[in-house]
Amino acid sequence: MNTEKAANEPGTALTFDALEERIRVAYCNDNRPWVIGYSGGKDSTCALQMIWRALQALPKSEREKPIYVLSSDTLVETPVIVDYIDSALTRINDAAEAQGMPISAHKVVPDVNDSFWVNLIGRGYPAPSRRFRWCTERLKIDPANAFIKSRVAEFGEVVMVLGVRSAESATRAQVMALHKLEGSLFSRHSSLLGAYVFTPIEALSVDDVWDYILQTPSPWGADNRQLLKMYRNAQAGECPLVVDKNTESCGNSRFGCWVCTVVTKDKAMEAMVDNGEEWLEPLLDVRDFLAETLDPERKKVVRDFRRRTGKITLNRSGDGLIPGPYKREFRQEVLKRLLEAQREAAGLVTDEPAPTLIHEAEIHEIQRIWRRELGDWGNSAYQIVKDVLGKELHADDADDFEFSSADGDILRQVCQKHDLPIQMMGELLDAERSVQGMRRRTSIHTRIASILEKEWRSEDEVLADLAVELAEEGAAIEASNL
Repeated sequence: MNTEKAANEPGTALTFDALEERIRVAYCNDNRPWVIGYSGGKDSTCALQMIWRALQALPKSEREKPIYVLSSDTLVETPVIVDYIDSALTRINDAAEAQGMPISAHKVVPDVNDSFWVNLIGRGYPAPSRRFRWCTERLKIDPANAFIKSRVAEFGEVVMVLGVRSAESATRAQVMALHKLEGSLFSRHSSLLGAYVFTPIEALSVDDVWDYILQTPSPWGADNRQLLKMYRNAQAGECPLVVDKNTESCGNSRFGCWVCTVVTKDKAMEAMVDNGEEWLEPLLDVRDFLAETLDPERKKVVRDFRRRTGKITLNRSGDGLIPGPYKREFRQEVLKRLLEAQREAAGLVTDEPAPTLIHEAEIHEIQRIWRRELGDWGNSAYQIVKDVLGKELHADDADDFEFSSADGDILRQVCQKHDLPIQMMGELLDAERSVQGMRRRTSIHTRIASILEKEWRSEDEVLADLAVELAEEGAAIEASNL
């Protein structure tokens, strides 16, 4: 009789012992390694703890298949949660080695080029909203999937173990049922080839989860009462490891990115502040400052009328133009406020490490983008760091052809004299600088053409010309109907 099917028969008792037995059957069913999504919250803790205890009952010869515990750090996670998870991952690795368990914990982070602040401050991406949630894929899905794909390349197939529960939402239950393989404990992954999904605690209620992790000792020596206290202080749920677009991202009062503007209010952060974590208040102020830019009237003030491509798009369902990225001045203001929040939070922290809200590598990448896209030859990002933190930063890859602040002043004077857009001339000069010393310069023609094709008129000029065009279109339509 197929043991996997027997363990998955409807009506199987869902006691904790039965669930652990089901896990053993699933683990021993094949040679595919497991990747357990671990967010540090109650559900993923319950799943990992149950798997660990289930495997402890197996002879050592039967638990050699590797299990990877995967945690994703977006680099804008609530600092309290980051510290908790980092400590947990260290404990997991130490305990696994001491107990001879085939378990290893890993943390993935987004590439610096994809980080939240590089996109928002560097490229000017607007604060995420429900209509434009550009962050999830870059910060969560891509880093986790890169790790999973590397295991697929190594082993052929893997099993993703997720601590998700069907009782958490009707949408989640529907998605989980959609990909289920008939007569199997596993589901097909919705997008990753070679990856399957196992959800050992899908039938548990939230009370079941707390009963399990509070009544059974943590195999890696964690104090789950501390986790319970964090939930009470934040009045929150957890953000699951997101590995595809079907997985619900964070919202409402969940633990997650402290800078999230998808929700109207960050109830978890507010609750933490109310329960004694006053040092988080400067972070909450930055988050609220960004959330204000989602207001339609505020958008007109802080965002450019051009898209990142340099083109314009008419908002035919409303008035004016569809706004593009944040303006240069506003990006500088965000960086200044972020660094001030980091400095202020560090001064308020008592028993926690001082938080790092933005990393030096991100600042270097932001400055590189500003030089290339905004003609910021004066390295204003580095100047902001110096003004706020008193710290000197310099580009690591500066060369003899880098333009200086003095060069920028000369360019500004020339452009004013000849009535030329300074940003256009800056981009043209930077394009020429970038091919200095190359034997083949064919790419420069394409780059010059793309720069010249951008919209360099002022917003008032653009709107005036559009008004004329629309009036002419209307007159032509009216004439054709006569």
